[in-house]
Amino acid sequence: MGFEMVKEKYTGGIKELVLGKGDGAVKVGGEGCLPFYQFEGDIGNKPKIAMEVWDMEPPEWPDAAREPYKDVLGDPAAWAKKCASEYGADMIVLQLKSTDPNEKNASPDEAVKTVKSVLEAISVPLVIWGTANVDKDSEVLKKIAESFENENLVIGPVEDANHKSIGAAIMGFGHTAISSSPIDINLAKQINILLENLGLGMDKMIIDPTTGGLGYGMEYSYSVMERIKLAAMTFGDDKLQLPIINNVANEVWKSKEAKQPLEEDQTLGDPERRAVMMEAVGAVSYLMAGSNILIMRHPEAVRLVRSFIDHLADGGTAEDVAGIKKLLPDVEVDYAALAPEMDLTIKEEAKKAPPKKAPPTEEKKTEPVKEEAKKPEPAKEPVREEAARPEPAKPEPAAAAAPAAGPALGAEDLKAIIRDTVQEVVQAMKEKEKPKPEAKQEKKEEPVSETEKTAGKEAEINARLEADAEAIRKAYQKKKAELGPTPMPDLGLDRKQPERTDKMVYNLDLIHKRA
Repeated sequence: MGFEMVKEKYTGGIKELVLGKGDGAVKVGGEGCLPFYQFEGDIGNKPKIAMEVWDMEPPEWPDAAREPYKDVLGDPAAWAKKCASEYGADMIVLQLKSTDPNEKNASPDEAVKTVKSVLEAISVPLVIWGTANVDKDSEVLKKIAESFENENLVIGPVEDANHKSIGAAIMGFGHTAISSSPIDINLAKQINILLENLGLGMDKMIIDPTTGGLGYGMEYSYSVMERIKLAAMTFGDDKLQLPIINNVANEVWKSKEAKQPLEEDQTLGDPERRAVMMEAVGAVSYLMAGSNILIMRHPEAVRLVRSFIDHLADGGTAEDVAGIKKLLPDVEVDYAALAPEMDLTIKEEAKKAPPKKAPPTEEKKTEPVKEEAKKPEPAKEPVREEAARPEPAKPEPAAAAAPAAGPALGAEDLKAIIRDTVQEVVQAMKEKEKPKPEAKQEKKEEPVSETEKTAGKEAEINARLEADAEAIRKAYQKKKAELGPTPMPDLGLDRKQPERTDKMVYNLDLIHKRA
C-alpha cells in the first residue's frame, strides 16, 4: 500500500492586494493554504520584505545597525534609494519617528516634505508608519493621505480610537490602510469591521496584529497570527481573510540583547552576528505563522530571510547560502577561558559514596532518642521493683572508697524504713482529710457552680499531690541523714520528675499501693 498524504480542505483564502502603482506595484496575499503548504494548495504570492527608513537619524542604534547606512542616515531619500537598489527591498517603510511628541514633534507639513522626497527617490511601494500616538497620527497621516492622492500608499497604524479620521482620508484619497490591534484576534476582526462600515473596501486593508520581538512576546503574536489564518482559511471568516504585516525590525533591534556590547557579556558572542541572527530568526518565525510583509533593517538579515523564502517556495538546498558577511571588525572570544571547570567525577563512584557516611549519621540520631526514653523510667513503677530486689544498687565511687560510718542495712531494713515513712505521711494525710463541720456549713451557704467545683477539686488534688511528694522526699532525706553515709540504693525519690503527669501517676501509685 502506497503512502497517501493527508490533505486539509480549506473553505476560504487570503485576498490578493496590490500595493503601490505602475511598474513598481507589488502583489501580496492570495494564498489558499497555510504558510508554504504547497502539498495542500496554492501559496499565492511569496512574502515580501520591506526595509525600514527613518525620517531622522537614529539616536540609539548599535554600531551593527548603523554601519550599513552610515553614509545616508541623515538623508531619508538616499537611505530609501540604497535599500531599494543596493539591498533589493521589495518595499520601503518610512518610520515617522520625528513626529513623535516625545521626540522632535515634527509638524504634518514637515512629514509631507519627507514623504515626497522618499517617494521621488524610489519606484517600489511606500509604507507610511506613524508613531502609535493616536492624536498625532490622526493629524499627520490625514495630511499625508490628502497630499498624495491616488499614490496608493500603505498608511498606518489605524486603530480603534482614530479609525474614523484616518480611515476616511485613506478611503477618500485612494490608499491602503494598516488596521492595527493589540495582539487579539477579536480586536483584529473588530477594527476591520469598523473600517468596512466606514466604507473602506476589504481589498484596501492589511492586518497588523502587533509584533513582538524575539524573546519579548513573539509567542503571543505568533499564536494570534495562527488563529487569524485558521479562522480565515478553515472557518471562512471573510473579515480576517487579509494579508498580515509585521514590524519585526523595530521590535528586535530595541531589545537589550541586540544592543549589548561584548564587554558587558562575552558569553553572548559577537554583537554584530548576534543581532543579525536575532532579526533573521524572528522574521522566519513570523513567516511560519503566516506573515505576508516583513519590515526588516539589516541587509544581511534580509538576504538570509529572502533565501529562506525562495528555498521553501521554489525548492533547492541551503548549502550554497553564504554565512553572515561582517561589516565591522571581527572579534575573538575565548570561550575556553569562560567555560566552567570540568567535573571529572565518575557517576558510579558518586552514587556509592553517600551510603558509607550514612551509618554513623543514623547512630548519632538514634542515640539521643534512646537516652531520652530512659529518663522517665526511674520515676515509674519499676523503681519499686528495684527497691525490692535482694541486691542493693551500685554505690557511688566516693562512697565505695570510704569506710561506712554507720551499721550496714539489709534489704529488709530498707523496706521497713520506707514503709514507716509512707505510713507516717499517709496518717498525716488522713488527719488533714477529716471533714470539718464549719467548712461544710460554709459551702452550703455559698452556692458554687459545677465548673468551679471541678476546677477547685483538680487544683486541690494537684496541691495535695505536690505536698505529699515533698513530704515523702523530706522524710527520706531525714532518714538518710540520721543513718549517716551508709550506702543506700538510689530509689529516685529525690529526683525532679520530667513531667507533671508522670509525677502524679507515680505519687498516686506509691500512696495507694503502699498504704
